[in-house]
Formats: sequence, C-alpha cells, structure tokens
Amino acid sequence: MSAETDTGTAVFVRHRNLLFTVAYEMLGSAADAEDVLQETWLRWMAVDHAAVAGQRAYLVRITTRLALDRLRHLGRRKETYVGPWLPEPLLTAPDVADDVELAESVSMAMLLVLETLGPVERAVFVLREVFDLGYGEIAEAVGKSPAAVRQIAHRARSHVAARRPRAGASPADTRAALDAFQRAVETGELQQLLDILAPDVVALTDGGGQRHALPHPVVGADKVARLLAVGWWRRDAERTVEPVQVNGEPGLLVRLDGRVDGVVALRIEDGRVTGAYHVRNPEKLSRMETEISMSR
Repeated sequence: MSAETDTGTAVFVRHRNLLFTVAYEMLGSAADAEDVLQETWLRWMAVDHAAVAGQRAYLVRITTRLALDRLRHLGRRKETYVGPWLPEPLLTAPDVADDVELAESVSMAMLLVLETLGPVERAVFVLREVFDLGYGEIAEAVGKSPAAVRQIAHRARSHVAARRPRAGASPADTRAALDAFQRAVETGELQQLLDILAPDVVALTDGGGQRHALPHPVVGADKVARLLAVGWWRRDAERTVEPVQVNGEPGLLVRLDGRVDGVVALRIEDGRVTGAYHVRNPEKLSRMETEISMSR
C-alpha cells in the first residue's frame, strides 16, 4: 500500500463518524448511509489528496451529493412501503446522548420531522443547523448559489420550528419515565400507563409488511394505554425487555428467545412519554446489537 493510499485512508477514517452522521440524518437509514459512505470512499481514493485544500469539506460535499441522489430514490421506494415508515433505529453510544444537539438531531421524532422536507431542504437544514457549515460550503454540496441556500435554509428552519419536538427531559427525569413506562408495559396496568403517557402521545409501529404492526398512527393517552395494556408485544418467559439508548434517546429493546424482535424508541418531555416508535421490520434491526458512534 502506497503512502498516498495510507494518507487517504487515515483522513477518511478520521472523518468517518461525521460522514455517517451526515448521510444518516439525510436518509434515516443506516444501511443506505453505509452504501453512501462506501461510494464516498471509492471517489475519495480516486482523487489526488494533496491537491484537496479542505479535506473535511470535500468529503462532506461528496457524501451530501451521493445522499441527495439516494434520498430521491428512497422517496419513490417509500411510496410502496407497507404501513407506517420509521427511520432505521440505532443503538447509540453514550456520548451521543451527552451531546444534546446531536441527540435531538438524530432522534426518531426529529428524523420524522425531517421527512416532511424536500431533499434539498433536508440537506441544507442538516448541514447548516446540525453541522454549522457555511452557506458557501453548502452551496457547493447541493449545487445551488449561496443566496439560494440562505433562502432554503430560512424556509426549512421555519418549517422544522413549527413541527420540532419540545425540549426533552433531564437525564434523571428521563430515566424515571423510562423505568415507569417499562413497568407499566410489562404489567399492563392501565392506570400506570395513563400516568406516564402525555395526553397527545403518538404511537407508531413499522413492520415493513414482514411483521405484525399497527396500520396507522394511534394518538391520545387513552387509546395508546389500552393498546399497550392488551399487549403491544406479548409478555411471556420467551420475551424480554431491556432499556437501551436508541438514537440518543431512551428506548426498550425487545428480544424473543434471545433474538432481537423489535425496538421501541421513546420521546419523553416533561416526565411523560409523548412519542413511542416501535420498529419490528427485521431489515431495520441489524444494528441493534452493536453501539454506533456518531459525531458532528
């Protein structure tokens, strides 16, 4: 292996977590983000690294362009998706939760908000609001003028502000709420469930047509509590539930006979659960055994 190849590899590895985070926030799919990184790597290794002045910016630009292309393809794929679509959940390392802004940006709730943006709007918002890139850098990445990017950023920011989740709870309150939710779900006690669910709580399940799932969102504490009380998942000796960090926020990992059967990511605000996102599609559960590192 040549010195040039060694240097290029070292640079890519140094920025890999950042590039993965950029691609994942744009796509909501770790599998697609990994494909984008593979293509980014191939393109990066084909250039003269010594001639690249801003290596980080160059890599982000390649990743963004590739993610945009894939995002447009994903839009068509989602049109035929069976049932509600949820982002692919990640078992995240503790440092993700420690970075409050990063944790919010990769949370299930925020990723669902980003789904309401167009591809270019989503790319501009992620690069500007999450990674604090300059308008000139973003313009090169999305193929627009800096002036156009400013307008897109303003429009996307306003759109997200009207829909973004409220500020989350403190770590202590979050842990207490997660424990209370887990106990309530495992016992099926209706009043305990009502006590921990926010009045406007939303429950979504994603089975991808391969596992049983709710066909539509369920909204409201009473409806969600009754759904959980009768067994959102079956509680028996073969099925276990354990607390985990999902996309930087609290969640529950469900195993059946020791195998991952699903994951529930929770949104907790003011000590109550405002969102419960249950992913059962087996194609989206492959990354729930190993912690993923992300960075900004």
